[in-house]
Amino acid sequence: MGIKSVAVFSEADRTALHVRLADEAYYVGASPSSESYLVADRILETALACGADAVHPGYGFLSENSSFALKCGQNGVIFIGPPVSAIESMGDKTAARALMEKAGVPMAPGTVDAIADLDEATRIARGIGYPVLIKAAAGGGGKGMRVVHEEASFVSSMEAASREATSAFGDGRVFIEKYIDHPRHIEFQILADQHGNMVHLFERECSIQRRHQKVIEEAPSCVLTPELREEMGAAAIAAARSCDYVGAGTIEFLVDKDLNFYFMEMNTRLQVEHPVTEMITGIDLVAAQIRVAEGHPLPMKQEDLKIYGHAVESRVYAEDPQNNFLPAPGTLIQHTPPFGHGVRLDSGVEEGSEIPLYYDPMISKLSTWGADRTEAIARMARALDEYQIAGVPTTIPFCHFVMGHESFTSGHFSTHFVADHFTPDMLESSDPALEQDLSVAAALYVDQFFHGAAQNGTGNSPVGGQPIPVSRWKIRRD
Repeated sequence: MGIKSVAVFSEADRTALHVRLADEAYYVGASPSSESYLVADRILETALACGADAVHPGYGFLSENSSFALKCGQNGVIFIGPPVSAIESMGDKTAARALMEKAGVPMAPGTVDAIADLDEATRIARGIGYPVLIKAAAGGGGKGMRVVHEEASFVSSMEAASREATSAFGDGRVFIEKYIDHPRHIEFQILADQHGNMVHLFERECSIQRRHQKVIEEAPSCVLTPELREEMGAAAIAAARSCDYVGAGTIEFLVDKDLNFYFMEMNTRLQVEHPVTEMITGIDLVAAQIRVAEGHPLPMKQEDLKIYGHAVESRVYAEDPQNNFLPAPGTLIQHTPPFGHGVRLDSGVEEGSEIPLYYDPMISKLSTWGADRTEAIARMARALDEYQIAGVPTTIPFCHFVMGHESFTSGHFSTHFVADHFTPDMLESSDPALEQDLSVAAALYVDQFFHGAAQNGTGNSPVGGQPIPVSRWKIRRD
């Protein structure tokens, strides 16, 4: 776009890729995000000092911080995002539910406002009918959330959810809604300008999750009919208009087994998974955000937008899927991404980069496009096969498992996919012939090494330079 870029970096990111690629880069603090990327005043001071006229907040840290957006405006710096009022109203889940009720957007039965009285909450939960879901009013990402299946555990679950919400968001308010059993998580991408124009860029299917966080996304969803897509798109537009939204945002819905849909929340920012929408629409969402912030009207109307093919995204994390997806920071000894037609990689790291323990352990987002869903999935499976990473465990084996699972390929899955279909032992090798070949090759290599040491007198053999018979070695693949 011909725009000069300025990066900010913490100590952990001093040599990061974004720092080296930017036109200018400035240090903003120590590695913990609370001492760098979340220090709003320091970010703003840097923007003013270097003469920046706008700040793009990305999709983490201060991206949904209304206080930061307000300070930007007060100091003449454009915040590339929605108005402060929209961030505030949609960031508070109970305020958002009140707006949705007024706008006529479908919601799961539950309380519109936060509730603290345990006796009243128990009566409401009994009236809704178990199971119910207790959710934090001020946050997301699965924190401050409890599924309650029976009244006996309701009070303790309310108290636990409130404590966790207080710890995570500094706000212990919670609300109650009907728990939708085995739902699908489907979201609509919204784009709105400052002149009252608003469109949706269709939906993304985000049901493959662990710990209530997405791992696989695709666009479009294979379960939406054209009629349901139009109905949900209209609801998403109504939701965005209810808060006078501007910029890129996402309306998230839960869809039950009967294809009834319910408003869940709105993310007032760019989503991690935006590449799949870009691939099926041909629209650069980041460029669109910048143009909207500059005051340009949207160049398209809803009837101009079409879906072209199908796209799938795998989030590649430095996590161990065989150990409950625990984060596993470390150094990327090898990072050799796949390439080819229909393959896209979004990454802020490269070979030799450190995946720090201070931030989300994402390595990259691998996306593939195909003329249809079958081709996109096949291309993703091939790309995952070719993606070579060493130094840290990754979610690549899990993503490959998903691509080959019948429930995923058939389209019959829900947000419970991991609980219903995955156990860590499923990632163990199931090719005995390959294991045998690897064992023999390793044993022969070791035997040759020690035999060579004995012949040249280097003394490197721990057994006095004598050859070690292959039969004495039991080699594991790792």
